[in-house]
Amino acid sequence: MAIQMFSALLDALVLGVLKNEDTYGYVLTQRAKELMDISDSTLYPVLRRLQKDGSLSTYDVAYQGRNRRYYSITDQGRKNLNLYIEEWNSYKQMVERVLKGGFENE
Repeated sequence: MAIQMFSALLDALVLGVLKNEDTYGYVLTQRAKELMDISDSTLYPVLRRLQKDGSLSTYDVAYQGRNRRYYSITDQGRKNLNLYIEEWNSYKQMVERVLKGGFENE
């Protein structure tokens, strides 16, 4: 379960970073690293998976003689992000309840 949960957190993290603006891979990985202890080699498979499931689209932009691959959240990605937010809020409430001793009075 921890592996699936970590995978979902990475998906939610990437979609959350992209919800307001498109960005290219390097910037995306740097922002993700600010939030979680992950490597580039961990994040690029996540990007490919999200692209494959229709959550992300990509486009290339020429920059100093090279192409930068930009990632953009799709409508499906926004729907998935909203589901992740709902699940996170539910999970967070459950954990807070347990940590605050919520089961003692039941």
